[in-house]
Amino acid sequence: MPPVALTIAGSDPSGGAGIQADLKTFHQFGVYGEAVITLLTVQNSVRVSRVETMPADLVIEQLVAVLEDIPPAAVKTGALGSAEVVCAVARALADLETPLVVDPVMLSKTKALLISESAVAVLNRELIPRASLLTPNAPEAEALTGILIRDVSDMRNAATSLCEMGARAVLIKGGHVGDSAELVDVLFDGSSYREFSAPRIRTTHTHGTGCTYAAAITAGLAIGLKLGDAVARAQQFVHEAIRTAPGLGHGCGPLNHHAVCGEVPA
Repeated sequence: MPPVALTIAGSDPSGGAGIQADLKTFHQFGVYGEAVITLLTVQNSVRVSRVETMPADLVIEQLVAVLEDIPPAAVKTGALGSAEVVCAVARALADLETPLVVDPVMLSKTKALLISESAVAVLNRELIPRASLLTPNAPEAEALTGILIRDVSDMRNAATSLCEMGARAVLIKGGHVGDSAELVDVLFDGSSYREFSAPRIRTTHTHGTGCTYAAAITAGLAIGLKLGDAVARAQQFVHEAIRTAPGLGHGCGPLNHHAVCGEVPA
């Protein structure tokens, strides 16, 4: 039987982000993907013009149906929308024994708000303490901690702060930090730091990068990789997906979700 991974996230009809990106990424890693939809968006590579969050009870009914029949080996959360959905999902996953990757999606690439202000407080209180891994980009980490992130030292401080909030491990993505030829992602597992470097690609085709990265880590955990190895392979996959982006759309275009996954570094 194939390994199974579950994404609990929003829908992107243009296919570049959200559950569409997650399911494509799971498939590329040889993982069977399940999806619980939390919100619907009207968006493309240029704009997000509407966001409709699902009722919390509908989200939980989807989740219960999945868990009772085809339980996943790893779970990822993405855009959750409302405080009610965040709280309901956190409580429904309270007894989860498989890895939980929390991607605290707050803004789209076009700066559209994908979570209410009230939901952020609930995210901090209810969901972050349940996370096996929290995967914010630098602006999200700043919003969650109040720490201004300008360099790797700041990323380490923010990761430490987020672990103190309850997350077992934190990966802060460095794509928004600095403008050097190389970007650095920082992983803190509660006791030690590890840095993952990759060449910075100058492109506008980065729609869905955060979703894809978190989904690739989730897929890696579902197939049994250790956390550091799952992050390393996911970063390789995202780098290749950006490098070989198909050039679709008139704005911030999608990645190539058919990119080669690569080998786990020795």
